[in-house]
Amino acid sequence: MLGATMAEAALTLHLIRHAPTAPNAERRYPGAGEDASLTEEGRVMATRLRLPAGAACCSPSRRALETARLAGFDQPLVTPELAEADFGVMAGRTWAELEQAYGATPRHWIEALTQPTTAFGPPGGDTGRSFHTRVQGWLNALPPTGEVAAFTHAGVILAALRLTVGLRAAEIRPCGVVTLHAARGNWWLSHLSAPDPTDTR
Repeated sequence: MLGATMAEAALTLHLIRHAPTAPNAERRYPGAGEDASLTEEGRVMATRLRLPAGAACCSPSRRALETARLAGFDQPLVTPELAEADFGVMAGRTWAELEQAYGATPRHWIEALTQPTTAFGPPGGDTGRSFHTRVQGWLNALPPTGEVAAFTHAGVILAALRLTVGLRAAEIRPCGVVTLHAARGNWWLSHLSAPDPTDTR
């Protein structure tokens, strides 16, 4: 029974998307080697995050590290597996620029990145298989007990949702939080939230 399984929960995992950056506002894939910091609005949003005290790990990107620290985790464990997918030739471009350059093909590249077993993806970047294998390796290495906060990127969160609970699509906004639980090899989702865009405090 689900109730019994939940009562036996051994691990709680909070997946947090980093706060907004300028490339987010421009709806642009970060360029190769680009490591944008948070916008002023993003810094304010990060300080409003309310997460339980405990272990924290973080993508190596500046935007994820800044989010973690502003949320109260001064020394998160830098975890390369939590880095965003490598978008290859898509990096540094908006979707309109990609369509102008490649037509409908970028949609197939992005779709490939959502497929855990495919050997395709953006040229010069990750394949669906390589990306999901990286995320799965990190999930497999999580402790069986306790509470973990992971500051990362939308793509990583979506990959984790596919690999754990089979959720194919979701909207993960900046500073959005997803909470998963695991017990005896089973995963379930208990929470998916996004910041209120009308909150201007």
